[in-house]
Amino acid sequence: MKTSKPAEKSAVQQRTERSADKPTLGRVLRGLRTRNDWTLKEMSDRTGIPLSTLAKVEHDRLTLTYDKLLQLSERLKIRMSDLFAEPSEASAQPVTARRSIGKMERAIRVNTPNYDYFYLCAELRRKRMIPILTRIRAKSVEEFGELVHHSGEEYIYVLEGKVEIHTEFYDTIVLSAGESIYLDSNMGHAYVAAEGCDEATVLGICSSAEEEDLMESLMELHGDDQVRLSPPEETSRPVPPAKPRSRAKKTAA
Repeated sequence: MKTSKPAEKSAVQQRTERSADKPTLGRVLRGLRTRNDWTLKEMSDRTGIPLSTLAKVEHDRLTLTYDKLLQLSERLKIRMSDLFAEPSEASAQPVTARRSIGKMERAIRVNTPNYDYFYLCAELRRKRMIPILTRIRAKSVEEFGELVHHSGEEYIYVLEGKVEIHTEFYDTIVLSAGESIYLDSNMGHAYVAAEGCDEATVLGICSSAEEEDLMESLMELHGDDQVRLSPPEETSRPVPPAKPRSRAKKTAA
């Protein structure tokens, strides 16, 4: 009985596997940024290279010219050869055990003509999930304007009021308090207060496996010309000092 030999890999497959083992400039830059706990914007400020360019390089969609590589090494004070070799230590993801309590007085507030955003747990950096409490004021898609697109996916849960959900490829739907929707954020979308509702409040969770600095990317969508950053609202009152207790006088029996 003849036994079949395993099919030999083609030359293209062999070259692809060999290239996958080699460190790319994007992987090296991402590793360097992660070890230093820098955001993409911080790395852009340090190197003088645009944030969008660095993001494309990290995802291996763009490379840098020799002049830019030289600029990168000089600004970061590293050898140019270090940009083409990954560190030898193990790449296992460490357990950070980090956490954040989402309090409104610590949220980052962003006001736009359509929404009031409250970015919760903002002190945690490089989050893969961005929790946002949003007050919706726009009452029609015409008032809202152009539909929004951004990377990743999002989940919206209606807390108060009624919300009209407009999307690029589906019919408009209305969600009431206690109802929710999960959608692809790359698809054009808009949330407006439904008819008869002056304002609605939703809790949104945005997530992206491709974007480590998702919060910065989301905030850049608002546009500097229509955004007003507000200080956190004062929601807690100072506790008055406790009055000293008076000692009861002892009476003779």
